[in-house]
Amino acid sequence: MAQPDSKKIFFENLSGAGKAIAVLTSGGDAQGMNAAVRAVVRMGLYVGAKVYFIHEGYQGMVDGGENIKEASWESVSSMLQVGGTVIGSARCKEFRTHEGRLKAAHNLVQHGITNLCVIGGDGSLTGANLFREEWSGLLTELVEQGLIEADAVQKYSALHIVGMVGSIDNDFCGTDMTIGTDSALHRIIEVVDAIMTTAQSHQRTFVLEVMGRHCGYLALVSALACGADWVLIPEMPPEDGWEDKMCQKLSANRAGMKRLNIIIVAEGAIDQNNMPITTDYIKNLVVKCLGFDTRVTILGHVQRGGTPSAFDRILASRMGVEAVLALLETTANTPACVVSLCGNQSVRLPLMECVQMTQEVQKAMDEKRFEEAVRLRGRSFENNLKTYKLLAHRKPESELPVSNFNVAVLNVGAPAAGMNAAVRSAIRVGISEGHKMFAVSDGFEGFSKGQIKEIKWADVGGWTGQGGSLLGTKRTLPAKHIDKIAEQMQKHNINALLIVGGFEAFLSLLELLTARGKYDEFCVPMVMVPATVSNNVPGSDLSIGADTALNAITTTCDRIKQSASGTKRRVFIIETMGGYCGYLASVGGLAAGADAAYIYEEPFDIRDLQANVEHLTEKMKTSIQRGLVLRNENSNENYTTDFIYQLYSEEGKGVFDSRKNVLGHMQQGGAPSPFDRNFGTKISAKAMQWVTKKLVETFRHDEGRVFANGEDSCCLLGMRRRALVFQPVVQLKDQTDFVHRIPKEQWWLKLRPLMKILAKYKTSYDVSDSGQLEHVVRNRPKESDASVAM
Repeated sequence: MAQPDSKKIFFENLSGAGKAIAVLTSGGDAQGMNAAVRAVVRMGLYVGAKVYFIHEGYQGMVDGGENIKEASWESVSSMLQVGGTVIGSARCKEFRTHEGRLKAAHNLVQHGITNLCVIGGDGSLTGANLFREEWSGLLTELVEQGLIEADAVQKYSALHIVGMVGSIDNDFCGTDMTIGTDSALHRIIEVVDAIMTTAQSHQRTFVLEVMGRHCGYLALVSALACGADWVLIPEMPPEDGWEDKMCQKLSANRAGMKRLNIIIVAEGAIDQNNMPITTDYIKNLVVKCLGFDTRVTILGHVQRGGTPSAFDRILASRMGVEAVLALLETTANTPACVVSLCGNQSVRLPLMECVQMTQEVQKAMDEKRFEEAVRLRGRSFENNLKTYKLLAHRKPESELPVSNFNVAVLNVGAPAAGMNAAVRSAIRVGISEGHKMFAVSDGFEGFSKGQIKEIKWADVGGWTGQGGSLLGTKRTLPAKHIDKIAEQMQKHNINALLIVGGFEAFLSLLELLTARGKYDEFCVPMVMVPATVSNNVPGSDLSIGADTALNAITTTCDRIKQSASGTKRRVFIIETMGGYCGYLASVGGLAAGADAAYIYEEPFDIRDLQANVEHLTEKMKTSIQRGLVLRNENSNENYTTDFIYQLYSEEGKGVFDSRKNVLGHMQQGGAPSPFDRNFGTKISAKAMQWVTKKLVETFRHDEGRVFANGEDSCCLLGMRRRALVFQPVVQLKDQTDFVHRIPKEQWWLKLRPLMKILAKYKTSYDVSDSGQLEHVVRNRPKESDASVAM
């Protein structure tokens, strides 16, 4: 929630005039680093600072010369979609020596650089902090050696450091996600999805090795996202005798008509004695014990390659801007900080606190304190591990609690990628809690017709990676068939409802809540998990399906822009979905590097359109060859996509030509992204655990039935800032614009100025949420295991 206007700070008050900022990438490369570099350069130039590239990381800083170059606005054009790092990265032994750091200090002083933005892992950031601590001593040595003037010591008295973590392993404590992790997960899941088809054809077992020498995040989350049979990670070695248990599990799955097995192994996987577990060892074990046709695939550097995902582009862009703001606000007494992600917020944490906690994890693993290592990784990692165990390993019937409760799961509204992962999670958690689970086909329309059947553990196998809605979904609201739905609730003795859907699901809960006055059948716990590409559900910052849609938009925009490569100057007008919600247009615009994004929430008129055309014309004359303009489908009833296309075509004559594309339902299709698979899995598991708790609380022993009619028994589970929160739907009514089917306040509107700044517009940027240096031990509220999704 935005603070009152009186407390807002706008970055215009933070001048970078006279300051020099240098940006470097160090250590291993990661997709999204270029987006971070671009954001640092453009934000730095925007506030009036000089910005420099340091090529080849610390090696370039030590060598100096052509490795340190001043950056211009145009020098970071067309790099947003490029993987790796275009300014190069290298591991530098010389920088680890005092002499090397002395050379580096001399090279920085020669360019007047006293602000460093370092993008790398914990080793790179630790080196930067040591450099900062030695800075004044290094300058004194340089004066003594006659390499710099004495007044330079005063002029360049302090070196300011801000770090951003670029690492595909997500092995840095203090941030939910590091730059590159989401893209690496995309590469892994693409391979797993492809392998599954061939494995199924031949009834094979595949053993996949993924990166993660000291951290099992990629292995764990990809196992969660594809429903792997077994996963091995360094933080939680398997118990002695794990080989027999794994083979029993693989054999049981085959006996249950499953035609393939997937085992995912982190490259650093170890046993209880800290001895490595290799893919070949697992392959030989499966062949020897079970005789299954088993193959090994080592993904290797494929995981580092390719174009960055939408998530990584947005994360890196936000972090880059936040890093520049942090450098502008820093003082000689401010500790070096790292810009991190907590929930959906950028936060600043003391760099060395994060580094020390990261090192503690490795120490705990070396000392075989594995449970402590998992805890130190953070609530997100811990929650991923718990959820995987809950969903992958079914307890024997004799060990399951007996609840005698019947719970129904259904989809309502338009299909969204990730819905099936959410349904699978709900059903398996429900079965683990001892409930009898029922699946309802075709939403409330199917409910009224009695399309309800019991669903078992094995019935949802392989659902995680499927797009659309396998249960079937309709937009029909329950009020139309309320009598018949109540009848079916009674007939099947349904004690609770879990609904996965969009705005229609929200409206449905409100109607069912109202119907409680007439029908006791609806006096049961009801919960909704938001799933819609439009991301327009009140009470939640994020919805299942929105990330997959953003990736579809971003990938398509990349291809569309590339289609004009080498031709004359061209502007593309792209129409996105979203109803009246501008989330896809705005955040997709930020991820794709758009010049403008027209949305309903930010009214515009002909003067704004004219200003955008003039701005693009000016840019086209001086630098860029391609322009990108996004328009939400319902942004304005008169300024249609055709109108805007014709306007740009006419006004751009002689400078650029225009093309238009309506993306349509391709935004709704396709396999769900890793983000949506995991968000759907974890949020739905949490929703089902809430259902269990409410069923126990509301069961009337004297009547032998569940009776829940309080507001708090009809909730929406949503992602709010840094936490997953259950909110009674009746309390969300005041926060909703029912006419336009959007929340009255939307957090992502604060990201719109970022897109404008990075497109060279003059604008105001509210930084009221910035500037608070938090501490790594205190930066997680109790339920922040949401971790934005993963």
